[in-house]
Amino acid sequence: MAAPALACIKILDKEALNSNRGLKEEMFVLFNPTEYAISKGAQIAEIGIPGLDNPLLQFVRGQNTKLTLELFFDTTDSGMGEDARDVRELTAPFFELVRIQPETHAPPRIQFMWGSPGKPFDKANDFKAIVESVNQKFTLFAPNGNPLRATLSLTLREYKSIQEQVEELKLNSPDHTKRRMVKRGETLSQIAWEEYRDPQMWRVIAEANRLTNLRDLTPGTELELPAIEPGSDFGGR
Repeated sequence: MAAPALACIKILDKEALNSNRGLKEEMFVLFNPTEYAISKGAQIAEIGIPGLDNPLLQFVRGQNTKLTLELFFDTTDSGMGEDARDVRELTAPFFELVRIQPETHAPPRIQFMWGSPGKPFDKANDFKAIVESVNQKFTLFAPNGNPLRATLSLTLREYKSIQEQVEELKLNSPDHTKRRMVKRGETLSQIAWEEYRDPQMWRVIAEANRLTNLRDLTPGTELELPAIEPGSDFGGR
């Protein structure tokens, strides 16, 4: 039976690679983690209304997904005497992941990989992030005081560009401008009903797209559906 694949941290910022600091493009763990945790939250604002028992809650924004895990390192296979290998030789490169790097002036963006990408639960298989914190705990020492065993606790905060986030959200709502492709046989009134629940909104769609031939919509035409503010009465114009 083949040995299980080791988890790996891949550095995405090529300018941050630095052999003197132990920052290689792929940094493999010594032992796979025995567990990890994923968490995500939302920032909620409280709106106090005098006389009410509970404040109103307003969603402000989402928060980064966090992946936390522990990595175990041990060098006792080389002995435990004065000439035993210092485990910090293995842990130091991981500690560099939270330090400012000379070429990028920031900690590097990384990708945590473990297992087979594309499986149903792939947060730990393909997790692009910035390392938020690294905590080292040394638990075994050589006679000269050099640590031989260590546990590293890592917290990774997911990193996504603005474009990636917008593409994933795919927000569809009358109070957000969006686009729609005309299908064969559709009318502006029908589209207005489906998008705004008001067939009279065909005027707004027509004006936004400068349509002149309202009875003959060409299939495949892309229409802009303008945003409407809650409480607006565009359909009655």
